[in-house]
Amino acid sequence: MSENWTVSDIPDQSGKVVIITGANSGIGYESARELTRKGAEVIVASRDPIKADWAISKIRKEIPEAKLKFIEVDLASLKSIRKFTEVFKANYDRLDILLNNAGIMLIPYGKTHDGFENTVGVNHLGHFALTGLLMDRLSSTPGARVVSVASNAHYAGEMDFDNLLFENGHEYAPMKAYGRSKLANLLFTYELQRRFKSRDYDVIALAAHPGIAATSLANHLFFNLISWLIQPLMKMIFQSSAMGALPSIRAAVDPEAQGGQYYGPAGKGEKSGYPIIVDSNPASKNEKDARTLWQISEELTGIKYLD
Repeated sequence: MSENWTVSDIPDQSGKVVIITGANSGIGYESARELTRKGAEVIVASRDPIKADWAISKIRKEIPEAKLKFIEVDLASLKSIRKFTEVFKANYDRLDILLNNAGIMLIPYGKTHDGFENTVGVNHLGHFALTGLLMDRLSSTPGARVVSVASNAHYAGEMDFDNLLFENGHEYAPMKAYGRSKLANLLFTYELQRRFKSRDYDVIALAAHPGIAATSLANHLFFNLISWLIQPLMKMIFQSSAMGALPSIRAAVDPEAQGGQYYGPAGKGEKSGYPIIVDSNPASKNEKDARTLWQISEELTGIKYLD
């Protein structure tokens, strides 16, 4: 294996079934493209059929033999998540990799279909529900993995279990919500791994972050009205989506990866570079907070798993 881990280091994925949320763009699209190139069958889990079809067509033009299937899911709707899992289970009896990649960032206060604040609702609760409803497929697939995409923004995240969802917009700020959701992704990953281990499941949970990549999500770092003006500059300053996808891909396929590991770019400040194992802040490793978040997440979603 090369010193700088790249897509050429991806092992053969033939026979594997992969779900990638948000695979229609950005690092999710890059992950789908490279995993299908190595033989995996990838389910493009997206709420936008048009964008999903575009992504699938684009990959197939480059990789004619690519195995791709679109199944619609809106992570802001528990009803949609349940329907997605029902459709998936009706067609597949295994799930090798669940890549919880989709996310929203720096948006005005609003609520999901189920009344959750949007950012925490989609980025954490949606993926919590999706993972739980797919647990039977994951636990019955030898060597399965759950990879959740976090962010350096978790360093700014704070858990407030008395007002986890910024009720009625109280104390809401876009970056505060995003940081909390990314901290929640890591608390969830580490707790999920502990539960896998305690039950001796042949499944591991890992996390990854892309650094700063030139994706549509990065547009929200700037005012949407001028994002189109600075996109060429973003591509010069930020690393590409292809590079940003490498930590997620490595976490999903590296034979040497272990449960509970966190992958990110090797460069200064973990902003760019080839993927390596990185560390997260102490708050993300607070086991009491992780258990509390897990309990609240089960209560909010109505989905209970891995007791």
